[in-house]
Amino acid sequence: MPLFGAQAATPVAAPGKQPSYLIDHRRRLRERFMEGGARAMPDYELLELVLFRAIPRQDVKPLARRLIDSFGDFGRVVSAPPARLRQVTGVGEAVIQELKIVEAASQRLARSKVMQRPVLSSWEALIDYCHTSMSHAETEQFRLLLLDRKNRLIADEEQGRGTVDHVPVYPREVIKRALEANASALILVHNHPSGDPTPSEADIVITRQIAQAAELFGIVLHDHLILGKDREVSLRAEGFY
Repeated sequence: MPLFGAQAATPVAAPGKQPSYLIDHRRRLRERFMEGGARAMPDYELLELVLFRAIPRQDVKPLARRLIDSFGDFGRVVSAPPARLRQVTGVGEAVIQELKIVEAASQRLARSKVMQRPVLSSWEALIDYCHTSMSHAETEQFRLLLLDRKNRLIADEEQGRGTVDHVPVYPREVIKRALEANASALILVHNHPSGDPTPSEADIVITRQIAQAAELFGIVLHDHLILGKDREVSLRAEGFY
């Protein structure tokens, strides 16, 4: 006989079977997603939906919260390096695979909206693509977007990676690659892992150097975009070159 005042035990499922409370929670979460979409859910719940496949018979809410606490938001969790993810208690290879699948799918979808399309008439799609690809990275990356005579994006190439606050950029290499690809115009893109896209003096100087070098070969530098966590800065719009 149980002692007076003893608490009821947590329901235990049969081996190999999900407990009913877990099944109900996952069903409700999926229904909310289908009814309201991702905007109706906080980051940790959206992350739970991703983790369901990787961990089918456990409550993944604690892990989802640990991941958000460790990296800050859904985007930074999904784009975090595998080595960093492994440092979070409860993350195994199955979890990393699911997160990387989501990251790859989001980048593929964003890329499909801009490749071989006139970027100047679909500027917002281009900005979304750049943010999806780069804004959550923990180190600086420099990318070169190459455009043809009709301003269609023909290539997106990573030209360099650096530290948390610096990436080496060489105007000669930028122009060389543009000529090899027979590009008529360029867009430069790099990220600031700090989250603040305010351009540095070095950013402004290198942009002017590349613009001047490109002009000698009849190549137009449309813009240099610096990506922060939630916004971007256009050096052309700010009048820096």
